[in-house]
Formats: sequence, C-alpha cells, structure tokens
Amino acid sequence: MKIDRRTALGLFGAGVATPACARGVPPAPGTPGARFVHGVASGDPSPTGVVLWTRITPGDPAQTEPIRLVVQVWPWDSGRGATDVVGTAYGNAGPERDWTVKIDLDRDEAFNALEPGRDYAFQFRIAAGEADQVSSVGRFRTLPAEDSAEEVVLAVASCSLHPGGWFNAYQAIAELERVDAVVHLGDYIYEYGAGERDYGMRTGLELNRIPEPPHEIVTLDDYRRRHAQYKTDRQAQAAHARAAWIMTFDDHEVTNDPWEGGAQNHNADEGDWSARKAAALTAYLEWNPIREPQSGVPLHDTVRRSFRFGRTAALHMVETRLSARSRQLEYEDITAPDGTIDRTRLEDPARQLMGAAQLDWLGDSMANGATWQVLGNQVLMARLVVPDLVAAVGRAAIEAAMPGLADYQQRRLREMADLGAAQAPLNLDAWDGYPAERARLYAKVRQADARLIVLTGDSHAAWASNLHDVQGQVGVEFGGTAISSPQPSYSRALPGAPMAELTVAASPDLQWCEFEPRGFFVLSLTPQRAQCRMMGVSSILSPDFSTDERARFTVPARTSGLGPLERR
Repeated sequence: MKIDRRTALGLFGAGVATPACARGVPPAPGTPGARFVHGVASGDPSPTGVVLWTRITPGDPAQTEPIRLVVQVWPWDSGRGATDVVGTAYGNAGPERDWTVKIDLDRDEAFNALEPGRDYAFQFRIAAGEADQVSSVGRFRTLPAEDSAEEVVLAVASCSLHPGGWFNAYQAIAELERVDAVVHLGDYIYEYGAGERDYGMRTGLELNRIPEPPHEIVTLDDYRRRHAQYKTDRQAQAAHARAAWIMTFDDHEVTNDPWEGGAQNHNADEGDWSARKAAALTAYLEWNPIREPQSGVPLHDTVRRSFRFGRTAALHMVETRLSARSRQLEYEDITAPDGTIDRTRLEDPARQLMGAAQLDWLGDSMANGATWQVLGNQVLMARLVVPDLVAAVGRAAIEAAMPGLADYQQRRLREMADLGAAQAPLNLDAWDGYPAERARLYAKVRQADARLIVLTGDSHAAWASNLHDVQGQVGVEFGGTAISSPQPSYSRALPGAPMAELTVAASPDLQWCEFEPRGFFVLSLTPQRAQCRMMGVSSILSPDFSTDERARFTVPARTSGLGPLERR
C-alpha cells in the first residue's frame, strides 16, 4: 500500500512544559519578538481531556519574567467561529522550566464540555502579545466512552536518532488518514555527541544533522538543549500536531543501557549517576506532553500509567530501565567452560526487570474487562535465539567477512559464531536476559485472563511473535523498527547471509522479522480482532520518500484468550 506525499503541516513551534494553569488571572505583558519555534503537542488523553504542551522562545534571551500564554480548544470539524471554542485556559512559561508550558485539561473546569471519542483542535498564543504571536494548530482525540466498543487505531514508533537521517516516518504518521493516538516506546532522543566516530555521525555529517550540544549530554542544560533540537524538526512537529502522544522512555533519553544502579554509557568522570538520571528525566518531562507526577512519585515512575479505550482495549505503559532492573549480563557471565549456556545463572529468580511493585500494579491493571490488554514496553519480550551461523554459511565465510567490518561488528560476529550452537539468547539486554521475570509477568497475564498484545521498540528492526510460556500461547508481540536509528549491527555483520530468515528459524516465538527499512507500525483493534500493519519508508537520506506496507498480521480474539498471528 502506497501513501502519497502530501504537504507538511505548517508549524512554528514551542518547547518545554509548565503545569501552571490558572484561570481568571490577568495576563502578563507579552514580549516583543517572542516566538513559537518548537511546535505544539498533546498527550495522555482521557475521555474528557488531554495534556497540551508548547514552548515560547523569548525575544530577549536575558528575560526572566514569565510570559502568559492562552490556549483555545474547538471541535476539529468545526469552522472555529466564536461559538465553536469549547474552552480557554492560561499557563505561564518561565525560565525555571525552560520556557515550556503544559496545560492539563482534566484539571481545568473550563474544559468540562469535552466529549469522549471526539477530535479537537487547539492553538496557543501569547495572552497579551501581538496578533501574529500564535502557535501552529494541533489536533487530539479524546478517549472513547467507557462502554464504547469502537475501533481503536494507534501508530507505534520508537528510536529517532537525529543524525541518523530524516524523520520521514514521523511525517508518514502525520499523514495517516486516521490515528487516534501515537504510542512512542522510547529513544525519543539520543545522548551521543557530534564526534566523527560518535553513533550515527557518518550519516549526520553527510546530511548536516549535527547534535546540539555537540558533546555527549550529561547536565540538565545539555538534555534541555538536545530536546529543543529534536522539537525544531518539522517532521517531528508534524507528528506531534497530528494526534495525542502516549509516551514512555527507553535508555537513550538518559544514556545507553542503564540499570538500577548505573549504565553502560556512564563513566566516573561524568559525575554522579543519580544526578545525571534526575537531570535527564526532568528535561524529558518538561519537553513532552506527559501528565505531571503527583507529589512524592519518583520521576521514573511517571511513565507507569494506563489508558482505557472503552471496552475495546486498555493500554498499559511500563518502565523497564531505571527503577528495578538488575544489571545486564554479558555472554561471558553465562557461558560455561564447555561452551554451553549456564541456565542456572541466566534464570536466577533474583534478577528483575520491572520489579515486584510494578508487576503487581500491572496485574491489577489488566483485570479490567477490556478485550485487549496492550503493553507499551521497551525491549523485546519474545524468546529470540542466536542463529548457528557456522552451520549456515561456514567458518571460512565468517572469517572472510571480518576485514570489511568495524571493530564492534567484528566482535558481534565472532560472538554469534561462537554461540550459535549453544541456543544462546540473542539479546541479554532484552527480556531474554531476565527469563524469571518474564515468567512472573506471564503468570500475571494468565491470572488476569488477559488477551495480551505487547508493543516493543528499542531493537531497530521489525518483529512479529507468538509469546509462549510452559502452558502454551500467552500473547503476541509486535516490535517496531526505528524512525531513523541504524539497523542492528548483527544484521549487517555477515553480508549476503539471510540473517532474518536464520533468526526466525532459530527462535521459538518469532514468526517474522525484517531489518530494513526504517518506519513504524499501525495497530488497529476491535472487539473481534487485532491487526498490525508494518510500515516502512523508502529513504531516510532524503526528505523525498514514499511509504509502503511491509507486512500485515491479524490476531483473532477468542472466547478465552487469543489466536496466533495470521499473516495477511
């Protein structure tokens, strides 16, 4: 299926978030030259509201006085006459939150007229500013009524590396005919610098997409500047303006491969880990349309929340990186002297990924009676196995490929060649590195009698899997490829080898995978079936592109449980 290119949404911009939203307070004076340059966004929809977000850039960089903003909301299909506006609210943007503002319509009595399951438009302006000091127009859809059984359409995305290429997949999402919400599964930004050998910079230098600031980000100011750069991208702005986003973070919003007590990409000379984590999460919450945490709730728990789409589905967003994760294993940790996998070490029940408190919350949240229980999750849950490359292509072909590979590709290829006969997990950073925790999650799914659909990002490849425990099928998983991040290194390590087919053949759960192209997927849900359309864009090296459907899968809802994936 081809999607024709259409004119991009006109966007001007805005940035971080301030929850302040007071009605009846006289507007503060505007600022000459103040502009909206980071777009508008909405997120965390409910049947009666949403969180609206923007940022104002003061005309005077030295300004410290807050700027008063006003937002108006009206039905999307109306003419926006004087009688069409259903609510108006004010918010203050100031330097303490990097000139961002959030307005939560569920906490403002002016918006009690919003109806479930309806599309609305919104626009910010400076309350006492010049007539042309207005933002672009955004759009959102409220969640359906509790008793609704209507179809739900979600666009699912992850992994947008700014230097990696154009955000054409975001533009394709903006051009979808229907999307009720965008589910973003993390790696919204990346932390790396602009050095010639930094991640993605070969492409970044070719396209002049240079990270800002040009060093690896560590401080609050660093993270704010990096978020600001991403939100100046017109294609990202278009996707934000198209629909409300429901977001969680993965690792690169902080740094690569974190765990409860540190991260692979955090060194002693980069300061205190807790301080870096707090800075990253503060900027993430400021710069994204996520409902503000209640008093006393840790920042990393803010993304743990549920959304009810009537009787059709419930979406549960989880956190698997910072709050409870045990440190990742390395292959040398679980490889016995005879080359086999030490299953006792791998399956240690003390190893956690979500933690008991979050698992209990999820188990309770899934017992809600909706047809589908959808999990917004970061890392792959399916059992994936390193294929036996030596058996497939021979040791000589593997050695012959080595000279043309980068050092990290050589290491990965040798690792896979050595482990291929041992039935080793493909990725120890994913749920395969925490099988006891995965078993505990599956037990919660069975206890809730849930029809489980897992949505996953992180891997930079597309996947479709039937999930199994010892009792049989427990759910399905759809893993999305990246917006612009490079495909997995192991998929490119052995040129000419059918790596996708070999991985499917070796892996018990996996039904289909594809390492190219970049893209996203669309999940459509009704009480009778779930359908996933894997979408790819033709290029990320040019803003000229087409979008096509790479694969389509259907899952039937049965009286008890769900059926296996059916490719259509």
